[in-house]
Amino acid sequence: MILYKNDIAKLNEIITSHTKVFVLLDENTEKFCLQIINSIDLLKSNTIKIVIPSGEQNKNIETVQYIWSRLVENHADRKSLLINIGGGMVTDIGGFAASCYQRGIDFINVPTTLLGLIDAAVGGKTGIDFQGLKNQIGVFSQPLAVVILFEFLETLHKRELLSGLAEIIKYGFIVDKVFLEARLQNSPVNPVNPVLIKKAIEVKDEITCQDTTEHGRRKILNFGHTVGHALETYLLDNHQEIRHGEGVALGIVSALYLSEKYCNLSHDITLYYKDIYSKNFNRFDLTKIPVDDLMEIMRHDKKNEGGDIRFVLIEDIGKPVYDVVVKPEDVVDSITYLIDYLNDADYWGK
Repeated sequence: MILYKNDIAKLNEIITSHTKVFVLLDENTEKFCLQIINSIDLLKSNTIKIVIPSGEQNKNIETVQYIWSRLVENHADRKSLLINIGGGMVTDIGGFAASCYQRGIDFINVPTTLLGLIDAAVGGKTGIDFQGLKNQIGVFSQPLAVVILFEFLETLHKRELLSGLAEIIKYGFIVDKVFLEARLQNSPVNPVNPVLIKKAIEVKDEITCQDTTEHGRRKILNFGHTVGHALETYLLDNHQEIRHGEGVALGIVSALYLSEKYCNLSHDITLYYKDIYSKNFNRFDLTKIPVDDLMEIMRHDKKNEGGDIRFVLIEDIGKPVYDVVVKPEDVVDSITYLIDYLNDADYWGK
């Protein structure tokens, strides 16, 4: 159930039907978002706060154990509710903790980032990172509701907005070219057309409701994620800063290269996206990353079967193909293509 600001009365009805209400926040959410939350009377005085450290490096079993211990200490029962307020890290780990506690208690997601609004909080994926692998442990579990409040976008800096923009552009390749028209505006508020954000949320909700456990069409949402997740995992493990959306934006370059090779995609579409990337996203130096390390990470990708590395590719804009088995040497070539692009003076003026 997707709820907006004018649905707060309905949300409060859901909340008051539970015996106890817990609110999961990370340090950033507590610092920057509580004022907005309090201004719309989302939380009542009898809620119990659980605050966890910020950052992907804390999306692990130790943090889950802390959440569970707080629930136990405060006598949470099976009629309790956990409200996850934060970015993708908070909604992922909060949903996982709630889904396992006493074999499952209800939870609500209130995403506070653009990436969370259109991606992480919607669809029922929960999980934590394990042994350096992103979202390796988790379950599919649908929240009672996802509450969309555009006011949170005012708290974000440009890099966080760009991370969300990458996922919106992804929808342009797999669903509707209208999403490729998304661009940042000068104002930090509503960085892309709010109508477009709502459309992205509706698309994600529609696809995931049709395929709740990712055995079919839902797989198309992983476009750009195979190489993107590998880059994100490697860089975070080596203490280099990268957002999830930035990894996806990079991974799309490799996916388009492979789409040309495996799906006869027009090279013009790849050139079109490279122009979009160079005008909107950060330039990363990937020349020192061992490609063998990226390949090892990709071999653990959840989309794989039988040892084959599988990609989501496109035949054309709006025509995705999933479960495409890609030869390892072609994956390596796609990464080389990405690195060469990031070093191409024609795009970067250097």
